[in-house]
Amino acid sequence: MNESVRTFFGSPRLTQALTEAIVGVALAAHAVRSLLGWPGSIAVLTVLVVLAALSLAAQPERVEWRGVLPLSLIALFSLMTVSLIWSQYPAQTAAGIAYAIAYAFLGVYIALVRDLIQLVRAVGAALRVILTASFALEILSGVILDTPFAWIGITGDLALGGPVQGLAGTRNAFAFLGALAVLSFWIEFRTRSVSRGLTAYSLALAGATIVFARSPVALLVLAAVLIAGLALVVIRRQQAIARRATQSVLLISAVVFGVLAWFFRGPLVGFVDAAADVAERTSVWSEVGDLVALRPVLGWGWAGVWPTDVYPFSSVRTASGAQPASALNAYADVWLQLGLAGIIVLLVALGLAFVRAWLVASERRSTVYVWPALTLVLLATVSMTESYLLFEGGLLLFVTSAFAAARSGSWRGRFD
Repeated sequence: MNESVRTFFGSPRLTQALTEAIVGVALAAHAVRSLLGWPGSIAVLTVLVVLAALSLAAQPERVEWRGVLPLSLIALFSLMTVSLIWSQYPAQTAAGIAYAIAYAFLGVYIALVRDLIQLVRAVGAALRVILTASFALEILSGVILDTPFAWIGITGDLALGGPVQGLAGTRNAFAFLGALAVLSFWIEFRTRSVSRGLTAYSLALAGATIVFARSPVALLVLAAVLIAGLALVVIRRQQAIARRATQSVLLISAVVFGVLAWFFRGPLVGFVDAAADVAERTSVWSEVGDLVALRPVLGWGWAGVWPTDVYPFSSVRTASGAQPASALNAYADVWLQLGLAGIIVLLVALGLAFVRAWLVASERRSTVYVWPALTLVLLATVSMTESYLLFEGGLLLFVTSAFAAARSGSWRGRFD
């Protein structure tokens, strides 16, 4: 690579623009696919991967071997790749592996070339564009024209108070973007990365997203993130000795709360008025459980987003008879595709990333270090009702958050 090419691809301006483009495409993958189809969206992803590779090659000093990628994540993607051996649909598995690795590579690229505050600002900038464009389309569809935009999944119900889908395709996915936006915009405000006027607009936009999405699971997800955030506020203000005791109490409390939430899941579902939504999901989980029982250890083979014309995915239906594009639960999805081995590796990868991110957020003074920990809480919580963690924007966020935590708290960082 000659000097002029290296200067161009390694320039901070190109790196920033490419990072924002990657985050925007990943978080709005449904809209890109609706506009361009699968061939077009794959072409866009391929271009981003090529540009990221060239940009990384032009900045070799950015690549450090110490904790470059968490070993647990390497194990997860290795298991995906190896599942090609026993997959019942090898062509779809090969495509799913390439798709997942492409997003993982883009996540690693962002984590290497951008520091944490630059990452948060890139996510914030992308979400402002996505949510603004979403409401523009919702107003056009539901207020001005009063007709649904079926080609992108917008039902045109804004004038009725929702639910709205925006560029995300579903109300739950739109609410997820709203929750991520609240977190990212709040971090931007705390770090004084944007003006007060832009912060006010951004937070109002994120709040409107959550309100009009009317997602039945959004309240529980936001409650989990809020509780984790408040816990971090308390811990960050304590001395080291008191902090350890508080961490122990929080761990025990989290376990107890998790057990209670499971036993009282019925009243919780009624509280958020999600009975119908849960009925759809439990019907899918029941059928997925039957398929898991047939191949419990290694699963059926990785596919990522479900190829709904291939067995066993073609056999799964919701209670209303619709054909889902995932198991509507990341953990059930991994168990179906990669078996017990996959669910163990995923839980280890997610758990290690969260523990590292939590400890870093507890000890570092800057508020920006809270973002990876709370993003992982958001992903882990929403993964109980959706499979976002495994695909596209969710996978990108998982990799970048895990990488950021490992770079600050990996045991390999002690080696020189």
